[in-house]
Amino acid sequence: MILHGKCALITGGTRGIGAAAALALAREGCDVAINARKDSDEAASTLAAIRKLGRRAEFIAADLATGPCAEGLVRDSARALGGLDILVHSAGGPVPGGLLEIKPEDWHAALDVHLSAVFYLCRAAVPLIRARKEGAIILVSSTAGIRGIITNVAYQVAKGALPQFTRALAREFANDNIRVNCVAPGVIRTAFHAQMTEAQRKLNLEQRIPLRREGTPEQVASVIAELVKNDYITGETMTIDGGLTMRIA
Repeated sequence: MILHGKCALITGGTRGIGAAAALALAREGCDVAINARKDSDEAASTLAAIRKLGRRAEFIAADLATGPCAEGLVRDSARALGGLDILVHSAGGPVPGGLLEIKPEDWHAALDVHLSAVFYLCRAAVPLIRARKEGAIILVSSTAGIRGIITNVAYQVAKGALPQFTRALAREFANDNIRVNCVAPGVIRTAFHAQMTEAQRKLNLEQRIPLRREGTPEQVASVIAELVKNDYITGETMTIDGGLTMRIA
């Protein structure tokens, strides 16, 4: 798919993987709408970087925990950009707590942002993308949804559902020329992983990650951009994890 002149919405697009994805698509010629719950210096910085590349950039605030807000975000983005060809869902954050520790309200809040939001975003986006005759949806999962981790049950359950959601949509909308793919990052150098202790980081680099280093948002973003461009890939989940998920000992 030729990306020059295409319109993309990136949720969670003001920092980390989302911001890197927004810039990667802008470099390919996309006009981009980025989203977060509220405006910030990070949003302003990302908008400026996109515009410096000569592409249109819009910021739209929305809390994806509610269906109407998620659907409204899609409509507002398409209105601001003049259409919608690409949706990248990267919003979300850590949700600590194992089965016996997490509060029921936190469980439901985690599923709202990490899983139900995808349902509402895609329901609103698919008709708009279908009208453009081709397009792509990329969902950002996590290696936590593949391997499982302790004390983070809601996050890993929600992220684990995204590859199957990806396959379901990829089959359903293949005839509409809408490709749906997923990425599952591992330990990436973002604010999400900044809370790790030095002992946890040492364990990752010495015992868990075969390549012995953390990934970067730009490395994940380059895979996202390639999945958007390559029009013969759909229904796939790509791990970007330095070999983390292949290690069994």
